[in-house]
Amino acid sequence: MAYSEDHIALAAEYALGTLDADERTQVEAMMSVDKDFAALVEAWGRKLGVLNEMVGLVEPRPEVWEKIRVAIGSSVAQEALVLPEAPRPVVAAVVANDNADEAAARAEAVAASANVIVFSRQAQRWRNVATGMTAIAAVLVAMIAVQAYRPELLPDGLRPKPLPQVAQIPAPAPLSAAAQAQYVALLQTDATSPAFILTVDAVTKNFTVRKVGASQQPGKDYELWIVSDKLARPRSLGVIGSNDFTTRAALAAYDPDTVNQATYAVTVEPEGGSPTGQATGPIVYTGKLIETVPSTR
Repeated sequence: MAYSEDHIALAAEYALGTLDADERTQVEAMMSVDKDFAALVEAWGRKLGVLNEMVGLVEPRPEVWEKIRVAIGSSVAQEALVLPEAPRPVVAAVVANDNADEAAARAEAVAASANVIVFSRQAQRWRNVATGMTAIAAVLVAMIAVQAYRPELLPDGLRPKPLPQVAQIPAPAPLSAAAQAQYVALLQTDATSPAFILTVDAVTKNFTVRKVGASQQPGKDYELWIVSDKLARPRSLGVIGSNDFTTRAALAAYDPDTVNQATYAVTVEPEGGSPTGQATGPIVYTGKLIETVPSTR
């Protein structure tokens, strides 16, 4: 069913809550007998209810209520709307005394006055609806601005949730082919009797000696040497400790070719190592490095 603008404005004001008691009674009576009109009121309630739900409840401070009470008490009561009086039942006598032209003029004046009153009420209803929706929109704009710039002023339920920050960590640069290689040497007297396992880290050139079958001699120490045709004489890499593992950084001074192609020897020296910097005891174990982890080509 098609409704006039007056009916639509009534439905919107009813949903907005700006009608007086008589107008609300009129709308509720129409809703009870007209299901289509009731559906129109419900539709306006849904439209305005969505905006209302987006606005959080804020309890005014006590001083605000006091100012409202003072303003109401000091304000002058609004004068009641005075409508033109309906013509009394003496029209017949007036018509009898006046001519037909004067009676027609009076009837047109009364009709024009009624139209002005109806149009005025329609305009007032639409102004109320527009004012209410403008106020809600202004509150929403204010809330959005506060959420963007001063979220700490809002209650906890209305504060925007912080966005998770995703940190991007660059992938480590791949090691060079030489750096990825690993080398091991078995230091032994024969193929069946390994005494030490020498492991060389190609990245740092640190080496680790693991004791396997060698037995510690009293008053003596084992000392590791690097032997290469690129060196004038064997160079000491330090005493092998009495623990199962001994780690040194003594190969850092040699180039990769020298480290990879050299022969490694173990001698028996006085406790604390050779006193002269040269091998003084017999060579008991030897070995050469082999590549155990192939380099990436």
